[in-house]
Amino acid sequence: MEFLNTEHLENSEIKLVLKRTAEADPVRNWVPAYRFAICDKQGQPMGHCDLRIGYNDNLYYGGHIGYAVDAAYRGHHYAAKACTLLFDLARRHGMDYLYITCHPDNWPSRKTLEYLKGTLVEIAELPEDNEMRIKTGATKTCVFRFDL
Repeated sequence: MEFLNTEHLENSEIKLVLKRTAEADPVRNWVPAYRFAICDKQGQPMGHCDLRIGYNDNLYYGGHIGYAVDAAYRGHHYAAKACTLLFDLARRHGMDYLYITCHPDNWPSRKTLEYLKGTLVEIAELPEDNEMRIKTGATKTCVFRFDL
């Protein structure tokens, strides 16, 4: 897979600054990924986000997009705005849909995914061999689908 130019990923409030890319790791069943800082227009970091390119069973539970906004910047929909920019990048990679997941008790993240008009597919039981279950003890995840 070829990583694309990401310099255009911005809107009137934020820009995504590429921090790194990661090639696929077939042994770990990982797909290629981008990692960005979520920044204000002056370049001040406010959080981060990731976009994973491709489809596999792990992404149903782990999601194509991950995000976190620093506490001082929460409440302004920056995560949702970053996701909207990442949707455009995913389309450029020929993706038709994305999954974004969150812990069932993570109400701010669930509200972000609802704000983005995602469809809650299910609250899924994580497989016994799932990395999130093994590392954190999580047993369930909310799976939201976004048709691009």
